[in-house]
Amino acid sequence: MNLIDTTKELEKSCKILKKQKIIAIDCEFIREKTYYPIPCLIQVGYSDGAILIDAQAKEMDISPFFAILQNKKILKVFHSGRQDIEILYNLSGRIPTPVFDTQIAAQVCGLGESVSYENLVRKYCEVELDKSCRLTNWQIRPLTEEQLQYAAGDVTHLLTCYEKMLEYMKENHREDWIAEEMADLVDIKHYSINPEDVWLRIRHNIHATPFLNALKALACWREKRAIKQNVSRQSIIKDDMLLNIATAFPKSEEEMKQVRGMRSDIVRSVLATEMIEVLTNLETQGFDKSLAKQDREKDVSLPANSQSLYEILRLLLKIKSNEYGVVAHLISSEKNLRDYIKNPKKNIILNGWRYEVFGKMAEGFRHGDMLITYNPKTHSIEFAEK
Repeated sequence: MNLIDTTKELEKSCKILKKQKIIAIDCEFIREKTYYPIPCLIQVGYSDGAILIDAQAKEMDISPFFAILQNKKILKVFHSGRQDIEILYNLSGRIPTPVFDTQIAAQVCGLGESVSYENLVRKYCEVELDKSCRLTNWQIRPLTEEQLQYAAGDVTHLLTCYEKMLEYMKENHREDWIAEEMADLVDIKHYSINPEDVWLRIRHNIHATPFLNALKALACWREKRAIKQNVSRQSIIKDDMLLNIATAFPKSEEEMKQVRGMRSDIVRSVLATEMIEVLTNLETQGFDKSLAKQDREKDVSLPANSQSLYEILRLLLKIKSNEYGVVAHLISSEKNLRDYIKNPKKNIILNGWRYEVFGKMAEGFRHGDMLITYNPKTHSIEFAEK
């Protein structure tokens, strides 16, 4: 199997891909120490075979392939494709469209929430994949024939899996069940990071205004530094240390020394100097009190008097997901279920197929119009309207 590493070869291959209605895509990459994943290989499967694009080839113009990614007449099939799409977005500046993710689709086919490609191929193709090259360093050239065959295997079976999963979804009238998940997969918010919003992803249990302002400012500083240096954010300062610094709010080297868990080498480094400057400027500018509202909005914890309702609805969700053979998370996440209890008028379970599967019953129970009983003869939970 040949590795495409010239513009001429790629243009020739893209002429073939342009005629396809469906292609499968996978990327081999390395991301242990960098902010951005380093693309090494792009595999593309189609009806008659596969092509392997050398993403390390410096002289090759890859734009003909980018045109394929934006061709709306060609469906791009991924398996667990978020990181692959991130790589393609970083390379081209645009998100592939339209897309289909077989790991997401597996949720409506009764295969679980995070089924592996290996298990998918075993089920639908009755093939055992050779995973001996799983830990390959894909940056090293030349790649062996064994490595190329392994890489091709990540896409050659994917189209068969897609076709059989699509057939199942059509037979069970579930084609639109994953529409929202596919739309979310290509939402640019997942791939275009705003350093100003990174603080919202860091878990904590402190909600004081000075702390929230410090956390936002420090997280933004760290993110920009990681992007500029192309290193992982945790290699600069780990989350738990960032939280300690935000809590202590040090404005001098001496105060930085007193921060819990602070290493002496960091105190003496430019990192400490920059963080002290960030916090000093923040205090001079004044605190943004609106951060408390943002912090609360991401928290959907429930008051004690609503906890029982949540537990019952969670149980009912599990019963209905088992009944339909789908992952409960696809119908409603636990976070979304808590949000439904707090804000019952607008929620995804009140629309479309989710309403028919679960929302209608949840509404009935919530308003006292639904009876839930246990049938000792069939050993099952039964539902009935009053």
